[in-house]
Amino acid sequence: MTNTNKKIVNSLLAIDIVIITICIFMGDRDWLYTSQVGFFTSALVISASMMSYRRMVDKRLAQGAVPFDDDRDDIDKIDDPHDLYSEDIVVDEERDLAETLKEEKAKLKENRRSITEVAKDSKASFSFFRLGAYILLVIGFFYLNSNGYLHIPSYLITLSIPPMVIVFVLLSESKAKQKEIEAKNDQ
Repeated sequence: MTNTNKKIVNSLLAIDIVIITICIFMGDRDWLYTSQVGFFTSALVISASMMSYRRMVDKRLAQGAVPFDDDRDDIDKIDDPHDLYSEDIVVDEERDLAETLKEEKAKLKENRRSITEVAKDSKASFSFFRLGAYILLVIGFFYLNSNGYLHIPSYLITLSIPPMVIVFVLLSESKAKQKEIEAKNDQ
């Protein structure tokens, strides 16, 4: 388990302990059940999504897929992010609209993706872990609702906490790595 994953798990456990403590002191059993089901299933969905996406990226990199390499400098990327003002592109103002449309349709047909390419990209969406996590989310909701434990405000709040915690941890890790890189560059 990487250092970032450990920080995410520790942060989620600490937040869950705080939620359990608040629910116990408030004395409402429904809040406790609802918050735990919502928190656990939300954390499970986010973790499964991250894991399936990581596997897909690692597999594509192992197969030799190279990330897009742009040879433009950083200032040019900021000024012209979509490379609209490139000098390499020749504009022929003499062409008529019908000819331009035909060329664009031909380009779209060339760039059309096959079913196998779409299937390769959608593997992360249909991973077993991710589908299982969503199934547990739905089952948990229906269980709480059918037994009368469902408290919608606490359920919605605890569904939103794990994504926020994970985003916060990942952003703080990113800033820490950026500071390390800047410190090495300054030396």
